[in-house]
Amino acid sequence: MSPLLSRAAIVSTAAIFGLTYSLTATLLALELARQGFDEAFIGANAAMHAVGVLIVAVLLPRWVAAVGMRRFVVGALAAAAVLMLGFPAASFVWLWFPLRLLLGGASEVLFVLSETWLNALTPEGSRARTMAAYTAALSTGFALGPLILSVTGTQGLLPYAAGAGLAAAAIPLVASRRIVEPGFETPSHGNPARYVRLAPLAMGATLLNAAVETAGLTFLALYAIDLGWEQAQATQLMSCMMIGAILLQLPIGWLGDKMERRRLVVILSGLAALSALVWPWALQVPLATFALLFVWGGLFVGIYTIMLAIVGSRFTGSELVGIYAGMGIMWGGGALLGPVLAGAALELTRHGLVYFVAASCALFALFALRTRS
Repeated sequence: MSPLLSRAAIVSTAAIFGLTYSLTATLLALELARQGFDEAFIGANAAMHAVGVLIVAVLLPRWVAAVGMRRFVVGALAAAAVLMLGFPAASFVWLWFPLRLLLGGASEVLFVLSETWLNALTPEGSRARTMAAYTAALSTGFALGPLILSVTGTQGLLPYAAGAGLAAAAIPLVASRRIVEPGFETPSHGNPARYVRLAPLAMGATLLNAAVETAGLTFLALYAIDLGWEQAQATQLMSCMMIGAILLQLPIGWLGDKMERRRLVVILSGLAALSALVWPWALQVPLATFALLFVWGGLFVGIYTIMLAIVGSRFTGSELVGIYAGMGIMWGGGALLGPVLAGAALELTRHGLVYFVAASCALFALFALRTRS
């Protein structure tokens, strides 16, 4: 199999990670609400996904060296398919807690090992473009979840079976022996704090990405409605941002292969901070809003794209697995912090979401200027 097709097969697992997260997050919340459970119960169940991510992130560097990357990814895809079918089959809703935890663990395996495997297969001259394709696939997976639910509905076996089928369909692509499997030695260190110290900028970029993304998913539509938008239009804003995140990654990746990547990260985060401050005025003109958010989504996700390329060019083997596992931990932390901080900002001022997003991007730009690793 050609290197290009091999990389395409690994990129498909990134889309499955995004799909399993977005589909189950929406589907399970709606089903629990339909059954009469309150927000606290729904939130506690959703937190099990993050708990699974954190547990696996700590253990993964040693596990992958013992089991092998191909077996681990194939096993995670199979587990995701089975677990998604387990939700409608469960006799008691309390079983959804361990199922959600296990699904979070399987998703983390797909997230970390697809990034690691793809970087191992990618030559340095095209690394940023390849990682751009990866983050575009990740965003596509996130967008596919709600799209599938709009077709299948949210009740019965069908939506779960659709997600499980897509996860299972990726197994033959990864299982093929024609795809080169990189080998990894057992890491000499298992402490996640070590990997945070090795790549603090990558950890900061992941924290930023998770915090702002989850805050936007939670509050952007509500913020627009508060400024006078109709609910139907307001809910389209995240979709517009996601389309920008998908389509603009390839040109950003091209830039990442032509210029110094750390400088590009600073430029992207600075532009994201400045353009976020324009939101209150742009939201008064729908066409300007959609254009701005399309571009902003590409700029913001581009920070993470280029950071993946920087990490892949600096680290190899089990250290690379450890770095990505550490980034998984930071993603979990950012996903918890983002909505809390953005919510507090909105309590203080009507444009609190704007100030939170702009301040987060600006602080990261300053951090990137001062940090060397």
